[in-house]
Amino acid sequence: MNKQPKYRQVADVLRREIDNGTFPPGTRLPSESELQTRFDASRNTVRNGLSLLVGEGLIASSQGLGYEVRSHEVFELNASRFENLNFPQNGDAYNTNVMDAGRRPHQTFRVEMLPAPTEVADRLRVQEGTKTVLRFCHRYVDDVPWSTQATYYPGWLIEESPRLAEPGDIAEGTTRYLAAHGIEQIGYYDEIATRMPTPEEARLLEMGPGIPVMLWTRTGYSSDRPIRCTVTTFRGDLNRMNYEIGDLSARSEHT
Repeated sequence: MNKQPKYRQVADVLRREIDNGTFPPGTRLPSESELQTRFDASRNTVRNGLSLLVGEGLIASSQGLGYEVRSHEVFELNASRFENLNFPQNGDAYNTNVMDAGRRPHQTFRVEMLPAPTEVADRLRVQEGTKTVLRFCHRYVDDVPWSTQATYYPGWLIEESPRLAEPGDIAEGTTRYLAAHGIEQIGYYDEIATRMPTPEEARLLEMGPGIPVMLWTRTGYSSDRPIRCTVTTFRGDLNRMNYEIGDLSARSEHT
């Protein structure tokens, strides 16, 4: 005997049907009236079950149009190759990754001089409030918001690499630009976390309720000190990240 509340039973059945393709991405679910009849349930029970799926990010509601299964065309990012100077690039790492996947990149930029926030100052090994250059990118894949990226560079870098503080894109990517000026990133330290988005993140990434963000913080190092801290905020439902570590020849033989 199923002891779950009826609205959870409704949500469980519909979730399974979304997962197995009965209702593929982009299709509309049956109307509330049809679901009432199917599950022998009240309108409130059906609505509560649907609200549960909205909160999980599986479906979206449109006023007067019912409920639609959300599209989840996942973009896969190889984080160990991202910014690796040994791999050929077409522009910066973001453009290269997106175009290599046969998709269309687009990004906007904002450049500011800001005092270093506490968590950034710790990673850059400078005092809190020290001047930093923030390069902020709002990135898209096929016109769908993909990520925001905030990169902080310590102020001492500006004299040696003045383009960091100039507005607009650095076409070859900042990692290559810095390397050309004798400031080579020879290693990085990555941190990955998830949480629910702030209202501003949800707005920029056009996220519905119930969808978490994935935070990727990469601190890059030259031979003697940190040279940048990058915090990338991804939509959790549209992104997957992988790393390649060690000899993977056995994997390539089977892919």
